[in-house]
Amino acid sequence: MSEDQARARAFRFTGTWQQYAPIAFTNLLLTIVTLGVYTFWARARTRRYLWSRTHFIDDRLEWTGTGLELFVGYLLAFVLFVVPFGVINLALQGVMMRGHQGAAGLMVGVLYLAILYLFGVARFRALRYRLSRTLWHGIRGGSDEQGVAYGWSYFWRTLLSFLTIYLMTPWAMARLWNQRWNAMSFGSLPFRSNARWQPVFGRFLLFYVAPIIIVVAIGVMAVAFAGLFAGMKPNTPPTPGAIVTIVLIALAFYVIFFGVLGLIAMAFYAAFFREAIGATSLGKLDFGFEASTMDWVKLYLGNLGLTLVTFGIGYIFVPYRNWAFFIRHLAAYGEIEIDTLTQSRTREPGQGEGLLDAFDVGAF
Repeated sequence: MSEDQARARAFRFTGTWQQYAPIAFTNLLLTIVTLGVYTFWARARTRRYLWSRTHFIDDRLEWTGTGLELFVGYLLAFVLFVVPFGVINLALQGVMMRGHQGAAGLMVGVLYLAILYLFGVARFRALRYRLSRTLWHGIRGGSDEQGVAYGWSYFWRTLLSFLTIYLMTPWAMARLWNQRWNAMSFGSLPFRSNARWQPVFGRFLLFYVAPIIIVVAIGVMAVAFAGLFAGMKPNTPPTPGAIVTIVLIALAFYVIFFGVLGLIAMAFYAAFFREAIGATSLGKLDFGFEASTMDWVKLYLGNLGLTLVTFGIGYIFVPYRNWAFFIRHLAAYGEIEIDTLTQSRTREPGQGEGLLDAFDVGAF
C-alpha cells in the first residue's frame, strides 16, 4: 500500500516496532522482577502506545484505562469466582474419596456449566470496558447492559452447538457477535450488527470433514505400507531404512493433519471476520475487514517464527503485530457527523476485564 493510499484510509496505524521495543522490553523486565504483578500495568502501557498511534479519520485514539483498574478487576474476579471454585474442587475430591461418583459427576457438570455462563459474561464485560476506556475526540463508548443476558445466550448457544456435534458453531458465533455489538454504543451512536452464518458455513463444513478425510487417507496409506512388511518373518527386527520410513510417515501425518487443518481453520476465520465486521455499523458509518486467508497465515507464521527464533522473547512483540494487523486491514465507509456526536451516557465500569483474566483468556 502506498503512502497516499494509507492516508486515504479511515483507519491508519503509524507505530513502528522500533518505537515499541523499549516499552516491550521494559514491560518484560518489570513483569519478571515483580513476579508477574506488573502484567496489568504493562498491558495498560502497551495499549496507551498502540491507541495513540491509531488514527481514525482526523484524530487519534486514546486509551484511558489504568493498570490499577485491571489489577483490581482481576483481584475481585479471583476472590469472587476463582476461590469459591477452588473450594468446590476440594469438596469434589472429598465426595469422590467417599465413593460417591454419581454426586461427583453431577458437581463437575454443574461447575462446568457455571464456568460456561461466566465465560460469556466475561467476554461481554471485557468489550464494554475496552470501549469505555477508548476515546476519540474526547468521546468514549460503552454499554448500559451488565452482560447477564449475554452470558445466558452464550451458555445455551454453546450447549446447542455441542449437542449438534458443533455443526451449529457458525450460527452461534454470528448470533453472539450480533448480540454483543448491538448492546454497545460509541458516544450517542449505537452499534448495529447483522452478521450472517450462511456465507461462512461452507468453509466451516470443510474444516469439519477435513480431519475425517485426512485420517482415512492416512489409514489407506498405512495399510498399503503394512503390505510391504507382510512377507517379513515374525520377530524380525525392522531395518534402519524401515524405521526411517516409519518416522517420516509419522512426521508427514503430523504436518499434513495439523497444517491442512490449520489452513482451513484460518480460511474460516478470515471469512467470518470479513462477514462479521462487514455487517457492523455505527450510525452512517459501515465497517469492513480486508484481510485474506493468506494475510492471516503470514501473521500467524510470523508470530510463530519470531517466538521460536528468539526462544520466546519475541513473543513480547505479538500484541504489537496483532494490533497493527487489525488496524491496517480495518476499513470504514460512509460518514460520521462529529458535530452531532455527543458524549456517551452509558455507565462507566469501575474495574477492568478481571473476570476474563481469571479464566486466563484475556484477549488483547
